Amino acid sequence: MKKTLIAAGLAALMTTTAMAEGIGVSMAKFDDNFLTVLRNGIQAQADAAGLSVQIEDAQDDVAKQLDQINNFIASGVDAIIVNPVDTSATQAMSDAAAAAGVPLVYVNRQPINVDTLPDNQAFVASNEAESSRQGFIEQCNQWKAAGKAEVSVYVLQGQLSNQAAVQRTQNYTDVINEGLCPVKVNVIDMQTANWSRDEAQNLMTNWLSTGTAFDGVLANNDEMALGAIQAMKAAGIDMGSVIVSGVDATQDALASMQAGELDITVFQNAAAQGGGALDAAVKLSKGEAVDQKVYIPFELVTPANIDNYLSKN
Repeated sequence: MKKTLIAAGLAALMTTTAMAEGIGVSMAKFDDNFLTVLRNGIQAQADAAGLSVQIEDAQDDVAKQLDQINNFIASGVDAIIVNPVDTSATQAMSDAAAAAGVPLVYVNRQPINVDTLPDNQAFVASNEAESSRQGFIEQCNQWKAAGKAEVSVYVLQGQLSNQAAVQRTQNYTDVINEGLCPVKVNVIDMQTANWSRDEAQNLMTNWLSTGTAFDGVLANNDEMALGAIQAMKAAGIDMGSVIVSGVDATQDALASMQAGELDITVFQNAAAQGGGALDAAVKLSKGEAVDQKVYIPFELVTPANIDNYLSKN
């Protein structure tokens, strides 16, 4: 069935005995702070329930990820969980799993075929239409509170092949078009840094070398926001003079916020997504019905409420 569930959280994974072959998990990459929390969430839920999981690193390689899925199928796993490298390449993954009759659950990154998934496939994530939207509205309000009527910004995008990056960038435009930003926003430049702190630092360093005045940075995730902050600090920029926003509320991001550097982020519950994906995979492997779209809400994080999130991601 194709339902959308907006839930405040997920209950703990059902207490079941482990199945013979277990569950195969293919992560887009291990070298990512947020995805590490998500991966650990899957493993923790599996350990608590006595389930066997095999977690593989696709190393940001689409072909490698498809090979992993085919290998899971050949080994006889009961279900597969995929955090896609490229969300536009998921149809082939769905087709392979469907042909073998193996349940498949996508987690965190929305597959391109999300609206046509077979009955034994599902998607667990947070609704990207709400992600950077919350943070950008807060950013606009902070600029207004600072007495600004017009601002100039830089935008750091995630991987352009990733639906989350596309949607998070679109959210900025939507907020402006819907009249939800009380200041005029001028984009000086917008480029991809591929979710990477290092790439964002290099890109921000190049932008700073132009000497163009700016009022803030909009980053599709915290890692890129932190890279931009590192570049600004190295250049002697007063962090109190700019407003920087990210997404995810990672531990590094929260530490930066406590240090008075990062101004805004949005909590994305990685552990709940991982646990929810495992829960769905187990249920599908037992022939039980699940909601095909399970959304874990995003939550705005600022210095005013940061204490509520320090022990989460």
